[in-house]
Amino acid sequence: MATLSPALHAPAVVILGPGALATAQRVKALYAGAQIHALQDRAQGDIAFTELGEHLRELYRRGTPLIALCAAGIVIRCLAPLLANKGIEPPVLALAEDGSAVVPLLGGLTGVNVMARAIGAALGIAPAITTSGELRFGTCLLNPPEGYALSSLTQGKRFVSDLLAGDTTRIDGDAPWLDNVDLPRNAAARHAIRVSPQAWDGNPEHLVIHPRSVVARATESPALLAEYVREALAGNGLAEQALAALVAPVEHMGDAAFEQAAAALGVPLRFVDGESLDALKLPEPHRLIEAGHGITLGVADEPLDVSTLGRARGRLTVLGLGPGCADLLTPMARAALDEATDIVGYATYVEMAGPLRPGQVRHATDNREELQRARHAFELACEGRRVVVVSSGDPGVFAMAAAVLEALEGAEDLRWRRVDLRIVPGVSAALATAAQAGAPLGHDFCMLSLSDNLKPWAVIEKRLHHAALADLVMAFYNPISRARPWQLDRALEIVRAVRAPQTRVVLGRDVGRPGETLRAMTLGELQSSDVDMRTMVIVGSSATRGFGREGARDGSMDEWVYTPRWYK
Repeated sequence: MATLSPALHAPAVVILGPGALATAQRVKALYAGAQIHALQDRAQGDIAFTELGEHLRELYRRGTPLIALCAAGIVIRCLAPLLANKGIEPPVLALAEDGSAVVPLLGGLTGVNVMARAIGAALGIAPAITTSGELRFGTCLLNPPEGYALSSLTQGKRFVSDLLAGDTTRIDGDAPWLDNVDLPRNAAARHAIRVSPQAWDGNPEHLVIHPRSVVARATESPALLAEYVREALAGNGLAEQALAALVAPVEHMGDAAFEQAAAALGVPLRFVDGESLDALKLPEPHRLIEAGHGITLGVADEPLDVSTLGRARGRLTVLGLGPGCADLLTPMARAALDEATDIVGYATYVEMAGPLRPGQVRHATDNREELQRARHAFELACEGRRVVVVSSGDPGVFAMAAAVLEALEGAEDLRWRRVDLRIVPGVSAALATAAQAGAPLGHDFCMLSLSDNLKPWAVIEKRLHHAALADLVMAFYNPISRARPWQLDRALEIVRAVRAPQTRVVLGRDVGRPGETLRAMTLGELQSSDVDMRTMVIVGSSATRGFGREGARDGSMDEWVYTPRWYK
């Protein structure tokens, strides 16, 4: 399994046709969490897309490493409008469909050549690396390993140019990743690769690399906390790039000022009990510096493993997977899934959330255990984990968001209140069905669940009656089941007492999943035998209408159904 910098997303392996699939699958197997993005109606993959240029640009904007199985020129033309900052671009590679050539295009400072070598080794080919420094020395000096940061990209380029022109260098400090690199070394050289948390002194003959070996502990949360930390570092000759983490007392977990300061400094925020840095158990040797404004700096000699410093604020994200296909999973939801340590949900939905990367823990439960599931998710998050609770559709529509908030409101454990709770919307079944049908929800509408598991049937009947009287379009969730075979007929009886028989109805079964079907009919024609638990029923208003659709696909309706925005 090849490795990526933890700062990078899992790569997207992009294919345009079936001839590339076998190579794409071999490359996907190299990277945990990698997904195959396939051109819709041309090839099969984990995620479908319809327009290559916009899809590549969106992935690039999100910082996703790209492995495109197509001509290099196509990738270059697609991404050209976005090329601006070489220091932050993700790796981008072009790979021949048959695996005969791999060309690193972008991301020399984010590991593209490392990826090219890994892919080349897996496919038995030589990567087409053209970077002068990499060819001469066998590594990118300006891309130090995880735990280290380059002081100045501009100075780094000048330094590498000097070495390529014939200058020699020495290494000051501990740089084990350079032990076997073919550098022009000379213990008396004027040029030096200096590995130190101390700030660069401006010497043009030094390439300075900072180990992330400094932590800053703050006991208060003023608005200028980030500036105070920067002042503390500068006042003690330490580089900001050497900062590994901001540390706060656990009672400040959830304090927005600490969150904002950590974000401004670009470092993780960790929490500890007690009033000193001793609780962190920094590696020896280290020194402590009292820097004012309630800030203490801890400086070690080697990069720090941030995961061992206190604990993180746990995050609990409740998200909707959409109706079932990867196309309708929102980018925000996909990002939360990719970042999660634990996936919690009904077993069917946990399976839908895949592909998951190795190491992500699945917590699959029965569909009727909503509150227990929510409580378990909070307990996991209190351990500092990144937990995702999955629902189908939208988590706030007859799904897990309400259960999670109900569990939180009734919780006696104060730690739950400190969890970073986020709710990410999704595409609900009603919206997905309506979009396939046209726009039946184009005017006022309501969503009703016909399940009486959590509310009395009498309440359902009352709401059905009033919604029908109000002439609202109605979307029925949970319309029928083996345990409730009579309820849809009763619901239709209530609606038919108010609505005309010619009222338009749309039935969407498994919309967004394999085998989806869509049907249009009238309220008078609708029979309960047309519906099962996996069917979305949309009953139109008096204004809902339909007209012929040209070129309807298999499984789709032969007419468009919509509710006008105006009302008579």
